[in-house]
Amino acid sequence: MPFIRFFRVVLCTLAVYPFCGASAQVTGAKLQPPAHLTSEQDHQRMMDLLRITTLRRGADGDPKSPYAANYDESKANPYPKVPDPLLLKNGQKVTTAKTWWDERRPEIVKDFDREIYGRVPKNTPKVNWEVVSTTKEMNGDVPVITKKLVGHLDNSAFPLVTANIDLTLTTPANASGPVPVMMEFALSPEVLATLMKRFPEMFKPGSGPTWQQQVLAKGWGYAVYIPTSVQADNGEGLTAGVIGLTNQGQPRALDDWGALRAWAWGASRALDYFETDKSVDAKQVGVEGHSRYGKAALVAMANDPRFAIGYISSSGEAGATLFRRNFGEQIGNIAGTGEYHWMAGNFLKFAGPLAENDLPVDAHELIALCAPRPVFIGAGAINGDGWVDAKGMFLAGVGAGPVYKLLGKKDLGASEFPPIETALIDGEVGFRQHSAGHTPASNWPTFLTFAGRYLKAPAHALP
Repeated sequence: MPFIRFFRVVLCTLAVYPFCGASAQVTGAKLQPPAHLTSEQDHQRMMDLLRITTLRRGADGDPKSPYAANYDESKANPYPKVPDPLLLKNGQKVTTAKTWWDERRPEIVKDFDREIYGRVPKNTPKVNWEVVSTTKEMNGDVPVITKKLVGHLDNSAFPLVTANIDLTLTTPANASGPVPVMMEFALSPEVLATLMKRFPEMFKPGSGPTWQQQVLAKGWGYAVYIPTSVQADNGEGLTAGVIGLTNQGQPRALDDWGALRAWAWGASRALDYFETDKSVDAKQVGVEGHSRYGKAALVAMANDPRFAIGYISSSGEAGATLFRRNFGEQIGNIAGTGEYHWMAGNFLKFAGPLAENDLPVDAHELIALCAPRPVFIGAGAINGDGWVDAKGMFLAGVGAGPVYKLLGKKDLGASEFPPIETALIDGEVGFRQHSAGHTPASNWPTFLTFAGRYLKAPAHALP
């Protein structure tokens, strides 16, 4: 089992998730308990709704398995032709920015909402932010102010389901004005503590400053957002959290949002708070996520134009990697009982009667939805991070290029996969494959060089 796959199993086993076991559906004056399904039961329910009896198996980490993941580039491109992001469904070519914004972009958004990540319902709750504590402290030699925040989801429409957003914000104490902020999609403290205890070698501190200290050195602030505080990372939690709250504790419809879209929604609510905080320049807030949270960060960037920049690390399948590639993780993995909850129910059919080539969109178009804003895509070496398919992410970045160019920006600047550790950061789409494994740490310095062209601290914010 590759490390990234093993790590996913560990997360699903150890994570502490916000369940609301006492939730109930109100019917008149009576309380009717909502559905409580296991992941397997809910997954089967989705298959029944789609009238699917079997799904294709995902890739296997065991190289001796008949379903072993492919890492042979000569077999990696069974569907070399991807959808044209600048071709309308009526067959007309998009040649102007106006047509992109008014016609083509909405078409792509609709396809992603219906078939891939699910639609956000109209009855999403308001979020009331509470500053739980404000602490003056030091991070390295930089004095900072850290605010611990809780975003209380308004559950007045269904009081027996409760969910909150866990967020911390740290800004330089000596800043002369509002500062840019990089927000990380992060594991919960409980999960981190358990992982560090069980796998200490995974969390040995590296040499040099942490990513937070690198951000502070530029005069910026940073935030840490816990996605699982707003929506659990498993199928059982789909009748709780924000998804369960909007559905009054009942299972999803086939085009309802999955966890990735819900995590992205929570990030947007954090940005709502930043717009009210005088220490933050809310027009210079970026998102960063790794692995499954890299997927969510890209979904957030694509769907909320207020985010200024994105660092999308090792996001793989259902993130920045082309679905139409056969390298590492496959649609069958994402559609299985361990990960299907990330997606809309409709997504399962592409691992059943339909195939990758039947998808109306692909990852290059998700990246294109971020245009004209800058996006940096990173991954590790095949030995250690092959599961996420670095070349597939590079090719998706290439595929998004025509949209960036149409909007007056620079594309990736290359069409041939570069040698490892080559930084492509001259355009608005950036890419680098580092030589380490499944980690975002190795690309932080390159990303910050890339981001430094766009995010600017006030003159006296630098330490």
